[in-house]
Amino acid sequence: MVEIISRRDGPRREDVQVKRLIEQNRPTIERIADQISGGGYSASRKPRQQPQAEGLIIHVGGGSPPAAETSPSIRVTMNGRVISVDRNTGRQLHHIGDIRQRDGGEVFVLATKQNGFFAPVDQTLAEALAELDGVRLDAVRTEEQLAAEIGEKLGIA
Repeated sequence: MVEIISRRDGPRREDVQVKRLIEQNRPTIERIADQISGGGYSASRKPRQQPQAEGLIIHVGGGSPPAAETSPSIRVTMNGRVISVDRNTGRQLHHIGDIRQRDGGEVFVLATKQNGFFAPVDQTLAEALAELDGVRLDAVRTEEQLAAEIGEKLGIA
């Protein structure tokens, strides 16, 4: 035997009965809730007064204030990201590229759309660093030397 239950418009009869029961007994339910919570239930339902600025200093939190002057430097991170960092705050300014494993060696890959990066460097940085794209790192050219070369090309000491 198959019983087909179709959906009706409006609430179910049981739901209407329960809502009516709750509404009829609301004063008793609130009295019990206040008794259990020590008056906290009624206190939480009252509208709260907004703080007044009279004599008070109200500070709305936000981000840290911007540094007056940035002092950029080039850094190669532990996971092979080549980034420009502000020396004063330690925050990343630009993601310049990655050091990746290719053909058994490490290669610098500039962050461009052609190299598959979602957030490429801007055109001026890409033009300035184009000749370093794909350069191999070995005993002659280390990560520190690569960072120094990038700094020279970008005018960062």
